[in-house]
Amino acid sequence: MGNTSSMLTQYDIEEVQDHCNHTFSQQEIVSLYQRFCQLDRSGGGFISADEFLSVPEFAVNPLSQRLLKMLYGLNFKEFVAFLSAFSSRATLQQKIKFIFKVYDSDCNGKVAFSDMLDVLRDLTGQFISEQQREQVLTHVLEESGYTKDSLLSISDFVKTLCNSDLKMEVEVPVD
Repeated sequence: MGNTSSMLTQYDIEEVQDHCNHTFSQQEIVSLYQRFCQLDRSGGGFISADEFLSVPEFAVNPLSQRLLKMLYGLNFKEFVAFLSAFSSRATLQQKIKFIFKVYDSDCNGKVAFSDMLDVLRDLTGQFISEQQREQVLTHVLEESGYTKDSLLSISDFVKTLCNSDLKMEVEVPVD
């Protein structure tokens, strides 16, 4: 699988399916492999930041810089695992774990108020004030029993988001 010019074997496909908790069918994995090969213009077996940014939808995403940190040097198997959070077959818990990784930019296993504020700032731009952002986050945290000083672990994060009416309906078309 390291060489993008080779074809996937049945074993490769099954290995990728196991790695991504069967969130993609065999045909979807083949389609994703074809897309991966198109993006991997250098043929190195991984997709560089520039190659990811060549996808217009990714380049204009307000979280693209955060996502690039998660994507750096991904091989095909890791690429599919990354995309699995966007599968219609992914569980809410899998999606929340992905969101946690987006917020936990320093990869310390904790999300601070400032981390959440940074993401909200990226998402809202100048549409709401800094004071409004802080008020919204403070309210969401308080509803779940936390304060601005709380450091949320993944289980705290799951608890907080499960208390909301979160729907992650963004899906990656693979066919």
